[in-house]
Amino acid sequence: MLKNYFKIAIAVLKRRKFFTFISLFGISFTLTILMVTTAFFDKMLSPSYPDYKRNRSLYITGVALVSSKNGWYNGSSASFYFLDHYVSKLKTPEKIGIFTFSGKANAYVNNKKVVMEYKYTDANYWEIAEYQFLEGKPYTKQQIDNGERVGVISESNKRNYFGDVKSVVGKYIEADNVSYRIIGVVKDLPRSMRNFYGDLYLPYTVSKGNYKDVGFQGGFGAVLLAKSEADVPKMRVEYQQMLAKIPTNDKEYDKLYAHADTMLESMSRKLFGNDENAGISRMIAIVSLFILLFLLLPTINLVNINITRIMERSSEIGVRKAFGASSKTLVYQFIVENVILTLLGGVIGVFLSVVCIFLFNQSDILPNLNLSLNFTVLLFGFLICLFFGLLSGVYPAWRMSRLNVVNALKAQ
Repeated sequence: MLKNYFKIAIAVLKRRKFFTFISLFGISFTLTILMVTTAFFDKMLSPSYPDYKRNRSLYITGVALVSSKNGWYNGSSASFYFLDHYVSKLKTPEKIGIFTFSGKANAYVNNKKVVMEYKYTDANYWEIAEYQFLEGKPYTKQQIDNGERVGVISESNKRNYFGDVKSVVGKYIEADNVSYRIIGVVKDLPRSMRNFYGDLYLPYTVSKGNYKDVGFQGGFGAVLLAKSEADVPKMRVEYQQMLAKIPTNDKEYDKLYAHADTMLESMSRKLFGNDENAGISRMIAIVSLFILLFLLLPTINLVNINITRIMERSSEIGVRKAFGASSKTLVYQFIVENVILTLLGGVIGVFLSVVCIFLFNQSDILPNLNLSLNFTVLLFGFLICLFFGLLSGVYPAWRMSRLNVVNALKAQ
């Protein structure tokens, strides 16, 4: 029976090619936009180079001091003192890596200005982040304690500063009139990896700023790595208990906020949340509403086209009803036909998504950010196809089932 439905569906699609084109275009275009967007967010949130342990990690990216009395708010990134004096004493994390957010330094090579983004880190940072070293190795805790001016550079920084040379380990790179001995070169990563991106990685002990300053705020962040995914909630609870015991030691500010968030929570807190709430529910509601509205227009278009198709087939429906076809059978047939149409649109949409993602990766709009269609993205696309097929087919099918036999035969 399904084989017959498929043949009928193909015949109907060939009958009015313009309507078919509009339907397929609406489905495939919408699916392409949503799948490419899903691929982008999947890349942003899923474990990827060099943050492969993201599912076991919590990130501290800011500290805020709040005055309940005056409503004052003072927010910034964390200080090394706060992370080293308090956070590093936690027992649940397997490791705690400390880093700074990228700053910019200038260098001049052959009268050409080279701008590089530098990042200060501790030794644990290199054990948590799994950078691919093209040559050399990271600096050690001993080198950090000794205050050695050594550094790790990115592949692109090597190319920009030294040109096409085979090896640069042992050579020196100058940034803001300070020379550093290169001990390693790592593969490039996208700028969207804010906690990990850099052109030049340096020991925090050679920082120009005074990392020993006592206070809660500075230019640092941290990543807390649990022993397993199951330990992440325990790690969060221990962190919150530790934070609640810290006095602000400030007459003006009486509340201290410093969240240890997952990557999703960190992103949603910046966009939709605040210090009291990560904003996950709000983000999900806004994204869901956007997707619903984005799907609604092509769905209404499909419903109207399907109703038009039904009116054109009224005589066929009347004849089949006259020969004993039940409304249930006709409804089932029409929904199957519509699902076949949406699946064809889905195949086209997947093809267009592959093309768009390929062009995006080749264009270097966001360097080193390579999107892909994985199982999650394809599953999302399949669910969208079913949404189109069922939602746009149910109402027209219901209208068809209510057609009077006599009126249907007279219509033609």
